[in-house]
Amino acid sequence: MVVVFLGPPGVGKGTHAKFLEENYGFFVIATGDLLRSAVERKTPLGLEAKAYMERGELVPDYITVGLIREVFPKDGKRVILDGFPRNETQAKALDELLREMKRKLDKVLFFDARDQVIIERLTGRLLCPSCGAVYHKTFKKPKEDELCDRCKVKLVRREDDREEVIKNRLRVYRERTKPLIELYRSRGILRIIDANPPIEEVRKELLKVLFG
Repeated sequence: MVVVFLGPPGVGKGTHAKFLEENYGFFVIATGDLLRSAVERKTPLGLEAKAYMERGELVPDYITVGLIREVFPKDGKRVILDGFPRNETQAKALDELLREMKRKLDKVLFFDARDQVIIERLTGRLLCPSCGAVYHKTFKKPKEDELCDRCKVKLVRREDDREEVIKNRLRVYRERTKPLIELYRSRGILRIIDANPPIEEVRKELLKVLFG
């Protein structure tokens, strides 16, 4: 089974992908993590990506696709693609990659939530700069005020988790993703997941859509 997770920032894609990885044997390919790892390890594609990033330019699609090709399981394992594809060009590249591997895209899950729900989730998010643990001022409070439970380091907020920035990110995301959603809807593999309720309710719906 190959599944794509689509949805704006703050809808919980990463959280749900991790749950499926730990409990149902999915191999998760999160493009953001993949890119950062390649840059840190100084792989050929990572070094090429870094050059674009340092110039403040978008990383070309062929680099992202190349990174995915490097890690995509060849043993038929269940796969979740989190954050890819982002546009129709990447969707075509994914089709080609899956054809080469004699796999198919089974489902595309679009996690959708109201803007206000997403803003509330993201503006309350706190991160540990040391271990990367994620907390929330309302939904997942640290044991000690604004200190990481593990590292005891002061938690921080991401610069792009400010409300005005989030609103712009959401607007841009919806504009760019609309053609992609229509593409997968036309293929009959798009499923909408209501990401507004608490995580436990969303998870039940997710498992129902995946496994029936």
